[in-house]
Amino acid sequence: MRPSRSDYLDCRGVRLHIRCWGDRQQPTLFLLHGWMDVSASWQFVVDELADDWHIIAPDWRGFGLSQWLHRPYFFAEHLGDLEAIIQHYAPNEPLRLVGHSMGGILAGLYAGLRPARVARLLSLEGFGIAPTQPAMAPARYRQWLDELQSPPRMHVYPNRTAFARRLLKSDPYLSAERAAFLSNHLARIGEGRSKAGHLQHGVVWNGDPWHKASSPYLFRLEESMAIWRQITCPVHWVAGRQSWVVRDFAQRPGDWAARQACFADLRESWIEQSDHMLHHDQPAQIAHLIEQDFSPA
Repeated sequence: MRPSRSDYLDCRGVRLHIRCWGDRQQPTLFLLHGWMDVSASWQFVVDELADDWHIIAPDWRGFGLSQWLHRPYFFAEHLGDLEAIIQHYAPNEPLRLVGHSMGGILAGLYAGLRPARVARLLSLEGFGIAPTQPAMAPARYRQWLDELQSPPRMHVYPNRTAFARRLLKSDPYLSAERAAFLSNHLARIGEGRSKAGHLQHGVVWNGDPWHKASSPYLFRLEESMAIWRQITCPVHWVAGRQSWVVRDFAQRPGDWAARQACFADLRESWIEQSDHMLHHDQPAQIAHLIEQDFSPA
């Protein structure tokens, strides 16, 4: 297992944890985790890479070892953090971005907002969430107000072994060895709610519970699509053949193709025997795609 080191970056009053692998003199590769994930879960992919990289993998604010704000989070804040991280680690280098889920969404938006900076983008199911309609706004605002009165809590597990079992139950392609590793990084000791609804001390997910709160603002797909149309670099969409995300898109005929049409230079790949957590399920295949896309010819 390749050793990582921890850096910390102060970003507008928020302390961000940055996990790094490799020699600082090597080309920089950014690995961006998804919602309720942490930077350490890229370890499986890092171990499969043959080339030498200086890998930068942040814990987004409110996740892992980065500072928790204990209040609602807003998506654009992560974009601001991403730009600060990029300016610190690769101020002049063409950017190589790999993002999973939420991290892929952020990478895609950044590539459209700063197109001159991004050389290539590999998005692991970072295709944007389901579209919304304006008529959904009243219920969403009411939900947000209700959650301010009753803050969300994480489910509590008696120990890390039980947490690992939960990971294995939800992902049939995850190995027991990887689940055990993840239980030491995706979970922490804290307070959460039992199945009976009681507050207990135990093992909880390693993310601020406020990330579970609803945003008062609806996801506006049209805005994301407008940003994607500004991307000039090659974009690689990667999906898990057995992923719930793919099943979700299947319920919305035409949505997948409409989003892909926004990209001027796009290719698509599929990972077999994988659910949504592609980098957990098939890290060797993900490492292979990274090296295909980013390694020098």
